[in-house]
Amino acid sequence: MNKTEKAKSIIIVIGLGTSGIAAAKYLKAIGNNVVLFEESESSLFQQLAKKLNAEGIKVKLGMPLQWSSFKSYLNQISKVVIGPGIPWDQSTLKKLRSKGITIQSEISIAWGSLKQIPWVGITGTNGKTTVTHMLHHVLSKNLIESEIGGNVGNAASELALTLKRNHTKKTKWLVIELSSYQIESAPEITPQIGIWTTLTPDHLERHGTIDNYYKIKRGLIENSSIRIYNADDKYLSNHREELPHGLWVSTREKKTESQSLSDLWISSNGKIIEKGKELFDSSILQLPGDHNLQNLLLVTAAAREIGLSSKEIADAIISFKGIPHRLEKTFELEGIEIFNDSKATNFDSSETALKATLGPLILIAGGRLKQGYTKSWMEQIEMKAYAIFLFGESRYKLKNIIESYNFQGEIYCYNDLKETVKKSIEIALSKNVKSILFSPACASFDLYKNFEERGDHFKILVKNFLEKHNS
Repeated sequence: MNKTEKAKSIIIVIGLGTSGIAAAKYLKAIGNNVVLFEESESSLFQQLAKKLNAEGIKVKLGMPLQWSSFKSYLNQISKVVIGPGIPWDQSTLKKLRSKGITIQSEISIAWGSLKQIPWVGITGTNGKTTVTHMLHHVLSKNLIESEIGGNVGNAASELALTLKRNHTKKTKWLVIELSSYQIESAPEITPQIGIWTTLTPDHLERHGTIDNYYKIKRGLIENSSIRIYNADDKYLSNHREELPHGLWVSTREKKTESQSLSDLWISSNGKIIEKGKELFDSSILQLPGDHNLQNLLLVTAAAREIGLSSKEIADAIISFKGIPHRLEKTFELEGIEIFNDSKATNFDSSETALKATLGPLILIAGGRLKQGYTKSWMEQIEMKAYAIFLFGESRYKLKNIIESYNFQGEIYCYNDLKETVKKSIEIALSKNVKSILFSPACASFDLYKNFEERGDHFKILVKNFLEKHNS
């Protein structure tokens, strides 16, 4: 491409979200002409647009992902870059491809820049964020330079920009959480280590069937040089024979002898065993629930492959306190523990939190309903819940689901979280309840930008209530 052609060529980035902004900034930094399309024209986006325009990134507001937005640019577009929230087979993208225009994802842009650094690619329906943070913590505590990002923390292309600008930074590993949306749009990603935490029905409104969802996740693991699986996950375990060779971990075998179906497991006295050799006591982990022991084993397996000793791993794990919004104990009031589990955006994740929380409890759930199986979630509710408080877009749909199982406790429905929090704590104080668990089992997009904003609002509401109550 000559200079005149390059001057005419532009890359269009879709969306003023985290991924879109990161991709646009990185592409601009490496010499591209970038135009960013955003459908909304809100005051927030107007402010963002002003800042980006000052950096040489042209932002066009009021530009939905429709064919009409692209017509006047067709002779200039070299590629269109999308974030993970946009379906890979969206109709306008298909039409752009038919015109010979390349569609690329933000994570793919980042991979092109960062692939010279070994990746740990972490995927799964649940558990991947905790595993990502825990592994990064272990590496950092052992002075191994690593960065965390992808589907959590910084967008991967933001990491690419940071490392491009800081040539002295000697990053040894990238610990990258990867969602099914990201994997689907970047099949070229080949991690040094791939970790598969769990697989249960999720995002079926986009992927159609659990088989399609499984195949997308499997693609990342097949591309990985070293593969680590959770043998306690029913779906993964059932597909063990057909999955590529890798390391398997389990909390359920509870064996003391050297023979095990898994490469790492927990003995009957709580010791972590690696191929017959005792590493350290699992009780050093400060997080509740068997699911967190599974996470610990996955992290230990990866850290061992990276080259850390059992003592180095154990010394780091002792100080790991978990992550915000995932079964996060936020307050205690008159013996009642209050947990923020806003990251539970599906039934399976909420079920896991219910298992780990002391009952009888009050469950707060609601948001934008996803497809998924409710039977196991309801079994935990029936065992643990004194009452259920439902809020948001799906409150009445959830009420119908819960009533269909003949739940015997009280069910309360409220429009938003403010009234829900107030009433739930008042009921908890008047009854013999041990815990309040905010574990929505739904996406946050009915009322919030993301689960982090939802969880932060929950904590603010609880804090305000407690200040009034204690004054």
